[in-house]
Amino acid sequence: MSGRKKSPQAIDSRILAAIRKQGHGSVFVPADFLGIGSRQAVDVALHRLVRQGLIRRLARGIYDFPKQHPVLGLLEPSAEAIARALAGRDRTRLQPAGAYAANTLGLSEQVPARIVFLTDGPARTVTVGPTTIQLRRTTPKNMETAGRLSGLLIQALRELGQDHITPVRIAHLKRTIPASKRRELLKDIRLAPAWIHPIFRELAGEDV
Repeated sequence: MSGRKKSPQAIDSRILAAIRKQGHGSVFVPADFLGIGSRQAVDVALHRLVRQGLIRRLARGIYDFPKQHPVLGLLEPSAEAIARALAGRDRTRLQPAGAYAANTLGLSEQVPARIVFLTDGPARTVTVGPTTIQLRRTTPKNMETAGRLSGLLIQALRELGQDHITPVRIAHLKRTIPASKRRELLKDIRLAPAWIHPIFRELAGEDV
């Protein structure tokens, strides 16, 4: 039976093949490879791959397969990729929130040092370089619009506050979001706070 035990080299090569399949820029955690070996074997294999310079350790228990830029060198992974790895692929949903949601839509130039994602999975926080990424567990209602434009807008508008939704910001949204996408906002209007309803209606009714 001992011949069926996987060698360290076999585990390393299988993990590396799985990482390469995901492609440069991918972010992963040890749990992603538990189908290849035990947690201890996976941890040791990832440590070896880091030492060989094949992957990068971003923080405790989180790694990436970095993209290389010809001038800038190794690029940092996106906040979304890190959050997705933390949340666990296909097991929980994510919704950008706060200043990050506003920045994503171009409603704010502030690049937050703390990036918040709402989730229906476990809460987690990780610091990668100067940026802290937080998964914040929230209510089922807040997650009903996860992954849709309506969810991103609701979170961004909440962050800015009702008094700061200026005509300039509305015009920016009309200019940058396709009309077909804006019309879909009406499907989720019941899930938005009452003060956001007229904003959704104005965005959805824009003629192009």
